[in-house]
Amino acid sequence: MSLSKWSSVERPNSAAAFARAQCSIPGGVNSPARAFGGVAGSPLFISRGQGQYLFDIDGRRYLDFIGSWGPMILGHAHPAVVKATTEQIHNGTSFGAPTELESDLAEMVIDAVPSIEMVRFVSSGTEAAMSAIRLARGHTGRNVIVKFAGCYHGHVDALLVSAGSSALTLGVPNSPGVPAGSTQDTVVLRYNDCQQLADLFAARGSEIAGVMLEPVVGNMGLVVPTPEFRKELRRLTHDYGALLIYDEVMTGFRLSYGGAQALLGDKPDMTALGKIIGGGYPVGAYGGRADVMKSVMPAGPVFQAGTLSGNPVAMAAGIATLTELKSNPPYARLDAMSAKIESEFTAAATALGIPHQFNRVGSMWTLFFTGTPVVDLDTAKTVDTERFARFFWAMMDRGIYLPCSQYEAAFTCAAMTDANIDETIAAAKASLESVAD
Repeated sequence: MSLSKWSSVERPNSAAAFARAQCSIPGGVNSPARAFGGVAGSPLFISRGQGQYLFDIDGRRYLDFIGSWGPMILGHAHPAVVKATTEQIHNGTSFGAPTELESDLAEMVIDAVPSIEMVRFVSSGTEAAMSAIRLARGHTGRNVIVKFAGCYHGHVDALLVSAGSSALTLGVPNSPGVPAGSTQDTVVLRYNDCQQLADLFAARGSEIAGVMLEPVVGNMGLVVPTPEFRKELRRLTHDYGALLIYDEVMTGFRLSYGGAQALLGDKPDMTALGKIIGGGYPVGAYGGRADVMKSVMPAGPVFQAGTLSGNPVAMAAGIATLTELKSNPPYARLDAMSAKIESEFTAAATALGIPHQFNRVGSMWTLFFTGTPVVDLDTAKTVDTERFARFFWAMMDRGIYLPCSQYEAAFTCAAMTDANIDETIAAAKASLESVAD
């Protein structure tokens, strides 16, 4: 059975598994980003991952450009991560008490990210973003939080307004169940719009607790901030006493060892992290200036807690991953491989007369099917989602696993080889030919 009208490959085991899952799990998935709704199909079910590959339950192998939506920068089942987590599992998986592993990973994060002086671990990116905005409000004594249309910061009520990621893919940027009162102090602006930002601060600057953004967006596809936009953000938040919060759940340790902010030369007041710092295990973190972080209980009055925060297995996986990234930095090679993908995809689409934009920073990238430069949510919405869906399944049938939405970034991983990149380019050329009509 094919999983989509645009797929020519039979995957009966995945089809049966999805039918079964829908009987016990809402929509058959535990996160809507996995539902394949954005490509008019149903999902593959995965049996295992190894290095740069995923294997589905029908026995097919795929070159994985999702990497669990970012964290698997080293590839799946990396030996150092497997060794570290296995050793920790034998020593216990959760204590509800402090371990030295937490301090070890905290010190590594602080050493890597110049703006972070103290850090608190949580269990997910959503929890990190939620905690960061609570801390911003508690520390400043103000209520207003500014976010940008198309940026996704998890499913916390106050930030699920004009969201990206699966909320955008599925056409439900505002969710039922989110009370109007929970978003009344959330102001949404256009990404990369300096004038809107300046106008808001001029009108309400004394009310703004913090501004949260993805410094390189991955949740409406890959969108890059302009230097002017970043400079104005830093100037205005500083001048008005608001906190600048970077959501680096995706970009942290992905675009460079110090994240997007180190690559760009920025210094936010707080940063939300996740994904890579857990080496594939559930983890999140928020950190920043020491005076701000000391407002978190028990050092200060702002409450935040979690039984699994600083989980020892996740800490062990994070330490192993960051150790590998620091001792054998893959960033230059990841950039080179991704640049080749950009060059060849762009040349092929141009030759076929397909309207497109290719946005990329380091190993994060998106091929948009639109002739309009994508700089914000409005321009992202000009894409041809049907053409993307056809391209997605054409690539999938050729063994290349891309994000199942036009509005998600792809990730190149360090386990990939030059031959893998050539294979991907060949598949893309054939797939683009198939959607050129």
